[in-house]
Amino acid sequence: MSASRTAAAPRDLLAAWCGWVLIGAAVLVAPFGWLWPLGFSGLMSLVGLLCLPAVRIDDRDRPAAMILFAGLIWAAVSTTWSPYHPTKPANNSILKLAFELPLYWSAISAARRADPVLRTRALHILAYGCALFGLVLLEEGLTRGVAYKALHAVYGPIRDDLAESNDGHTTQVLGLLWPLAALSGPRRLRPWLALAMAAGTGAAALAFGYDAPVLSLFLAPIVALLVWRWPRGAPKLLALAAAVLFLAMPFGIWAVRHFFDYEAIRADLPKTDSMRMGYWSHAIDWIKLRPLQGWGLEASRMFGPGIILHPHNNPLQIWLELGAVGAVTAAAFWGVVLSRLSRPAPSLAAAATAASACVYLLFGVNFGVWQEWWLALGALVALLAVANAAQEKAL
Repeated sequence: MSASRTAAAPRDLLAAWCGWVLIGAAVLVAPFGWLWPLGFSGLMSLVGLLCLPAVRIDDRDRPAAMILFAGLIWAAVSTTWSPYHPTKPANNSILKLAFELPLYWSAISAARRADPVLRTRALHILAYGCALFGLVLLEEGLTRGVAYKALHAVYGPIRDDLAESNDGHTTQVLGLLWPLAALSGPRRLRPWLALAMAAGTGAAALAFGYDAPVLSLFLAPIVALLVWRWPRGAPKLLALAAAVLFLAMPFGIWAVRHFFDYEAIRADLPKTDSMRMGYWSHAIDWIKLRPLQGWGLEASRMFGPGIILHPHNNPLQIWLELGAVGAVTAAAFWGVVLSRLSRPAPSLAAAATAASACVYLLFGVNFGVWQEWWLALGALVALLAVANAAQEKAL
């Protein structure tokens, strides 16, 4: 009997350790989301590093893990023909991706391995923190960022227009997380937590001119309702749509440019959207020249002035840099992870996960696909999805 207790102790200690690490991370999600979104890469890496003993690849994880590993290998190979050559480790995307993949996987594994009581506590802390984040954003939207500007006046003065832009940028963090964050709270409080998060996201996004978070407030509930109403078929339909998005994006842009007056459409749009359409047009011209293998990882940085840094469109960037091989890999990954949400019966965890995943795809037209903080937020969504699924299964 004593021998069996001794053998079980390390497993119990690991579960407790993972739970406490998740609690620490949960405390920081809301402050990072508002004041330092770029810090999410460090936060998720630290969680993964601290929980490395919890790393597991189960049978259900193996397809996604194999696709990610294959994509990493292809990205590494593509650096041999990429015109972009990083001069220091901080600019070396393949080096960072090689560390991020195992560390983020470790963080997600910790959510599954954590002690259930501590995991529940971590989820509740995150839910309350994100609700408070929503209330802060509500105040910021109504006052044009008074609190954010006041904080910066103390530790680093910043122009009012930049402060408002940064404040608006944070709405994309809460706009992504709120479906899973609200579900993470106590059952009776979930509607009120969701209301606080959604109201803050919408108010600040409208005040500071960010359209995507406003769209996400409509997209997320629609997707969640579809997955709740048709738990078996809707995730598979979403998986197909995501795969088509990554495979067909260049052809869609080409069709708009070929059959419509592309420049007239650009002229009628706000400046940022017009610039983005310009990047897309240049991107498909470069894709046509090397459609199979692409131009290599981070090659987008070398195509200025037509493209500044990246095309601001995740599918187009993958096509441009990694070619059709990369696009097929991305389509396969999203197809696998979304189709895995299929259930025989309605599941709130599956519905919320699908909602945040689709918002992630929506926001992908604003960011570079390799940005560390954006990949870290994707890992955080996966962590919350695993944690909420585990909680739901335990009930």
